[in-house]
Amino acid sequence: MKIRTVIVDDEPWARKRIATLLGTDPEFELVRTCSNGDEAIEAIATLAPQVVFLDVQMSGLDGFDVIEAIGVAAMPIVVFATAHQEYALRAFDAQALDYLIKPFDEDRFRRALDRVRKELQRPAEAQAGLQSVMHAVRPERKKFLQRVVVTSAGRLVFLKTAEIDWLEASGNYVTLHVGRETYLLRETLTAFDEKLDPEQFVRLHRSAIVNVERIRQLLPWSRGEQIAVLRDGTQFTIGRAFRPRLAALMSNAVTD
Repeated sequence: MKIRTVIVDDEPWARKRIATLLGTDPEFELVRTCSNGDEAIEAIATLAPQVVFLDVQMSGLDGFDVIEAIGVAAMPIVVFATAHQEYALRAFDAQALDYLIKPFDEDRFRRALDRVRKELQRPAEAQAGLQSVMHAVRPERKKFLQRVVVTSAGRLVFLKTAEIDWLEASGNYVTLHVGRETYLLRETLTAFDEKLDPEQFVRLHRSAIVNVERIRQLLPWSRGEQIAVLRDGTQFTIGRAFRPRLAALMSNAVTD
């Protein structure tokens, strides 16, 4: 079986260089080249490559944005490529899989392929190394989910979490409500909640999480209950245990 490989770089000459060198090794199969982060996310999600040569700095989504969107656990083996030595130093310190400094020669590229072969035999270590890289290059950022990839009618849909109006528990699935559209994601609501920015999303009861920006008003109800009304008219009874968190968020919004 050949090693399925994706190349991601916004510079045509770099994509061509990697593809040419990769073509000299019969163990590797190039399944796609990508010129930006959005294409990379789609390719990794749909083609399930074993290796990705990933440019660090690209216009739009950069290489680290791609990893955050896919998730470290779902990423293939990564060989970073960059023209900036500063990224390489931090990555090597964090025990990154490998780092190609542009421009690189054939000998350096072959050493990278040799290391890929070794890492494919120990994926857990490769994953731990990638996690270390992410902590090293973005230590100041809490890794809340910024994008989510869902399927709809046989196609991939890329959503920004800020576009989600509310989320609903559906057994072991989560239903995402985005305007008039709904999307099903195979994950529990509790697990998904841990990935969301708590300053942006709030749980109203056991089965629903709401984007705070979509709340239009809060209304009193009988027996001391409270109702949250979204901009589209959707209403939720707020669970007693979740009221303090909602009150704090709404208070901060008023203050800001």
